Amino acid sequence: MSSFATYLIGFLILIGGLGLAAYLLNIPAMWIGVGVIVLIGIGVLSATSRTKMRDPADTPTTRPPSSPTS
Repeated sequence: MSSFATYLIGFLILIGGLGLAAYLLNIPAMWIGVGVIVLIGIGVLSATSRTKMRDPADTPTTRPPSSPTS
């Protein structure tokens, strides 16, 4: 299982727990739905940014020491 899927599954479990807690606190279902949709969006964005592959150009490269010019 990829790290993206693992991150997203964990985030969905968190959202489920928060949704259940909101339901038990008698928050209207419409607002629970809005919160769930927003949290899913945040979860996908953060999972993508944390697990995306870095471009080879982004990796730091070591440069040879420059020779002193006189």
